[in-house]
Amino acid sequence: MQGNLQYAMGVKMRIKVKKHAVNMLFLAPALILFIIMVVVPFAKGMQFSVTDWDGFSPVYNNVGLENFKNVLTDPSIKKPILNSVFYTVVTVIVDNVLALFIALALKKNTKSNKTFRTFMFMPFIISLVLTGYIWTYIYSDVFYGIFGIKSLLGNSKTVMIGICLMSVWRDTGYAMLIYIAGLQGIPDTYYEAAKIDGAGPVKRFRYITLPLIGPAITINVTLFLGWGLKIFDYVMTATNGGPGRSSETFAMYVYNYTFPYNRAGYGQAAALIMMTGIFIVTGIVTAALRKREVEL
Repeated sequence: MQGNLQYAMGVKMRIKVKKHAVNMLFLAPALILFIIMVVVPFAKGMQFSVTDWDGFSPVYNNVGLENFKNVLTDPSIKKPILNSVFYTVVTVIVDNVLALFIALALKKNTKSNKTFRTFMFMPFIISLVLTGYIWTYIYSDVFYGIFGIKSLLGNSKTVMIGICLMSVWRDTGYAMLIYIAGLQGIPDTYYEAAKIDGAGPVKRFRYITLPLIGPAITINVTLFLGWGLKIFDYVMTATNGGPGRSSETFAMYVYNYTFPYNRAGYGQAAALIMMTGIFIVTGIVTAALRKREVEL
């Protein structure tokens, strides 16, 4: 009896090991690619962040934490940080509010609603770089040619607003789909019971809809927060940080020092500071939003 039990346990263990081996075999290509494309460059970046490497020379010197100190005390970094924060705050609020409003209007699975959802989502399939080029043309030729409005990207006071509008146009559809999924997961019985109790549309939205789409809100806010704080593509293609440096973001600051200015060590130190800041901010916001979620 004891021998049969041990044999059965051995067979079960071999099956389990074989299953894990097969799973790892399927995972291996993606894992290897992740190590080559992410882990190794990240480790090299940490190494170069404490050097004076120019990005080309095989010779460089260790400078300790001097790069980090210079980044944190650089007076010119204030503008890129403020631009990144401004863009993030505007896009997180506008994209989410607009996407939720559209989701409420299109949550029913009718043919017309499905068509409108498709049109709303289509801009998201366009790359960030192409979006920048499209809106550069719209601002410079379409708006000025039809309405006589000068390009928002050519004025240092309006350039960040113009870049934010690109994000709203492209990304709202993505957030809309997540909100629709959250709205469709709320049982109709909750709304029916609220109507019987005399709750109006505003109260139903406040006490039923908002609490129960908490996970969708967490996902959208966290994603847009992370995307916003590291925004680069729109600015690079539409303005290249201009006019002057009025639209330069933190990510562009990192890029400029790493490549055009040939101070790769300094740029890597700035990148690590940016990454740490994003990690902390998104972690705090996500934890706070998770606590407010309500389970069905």
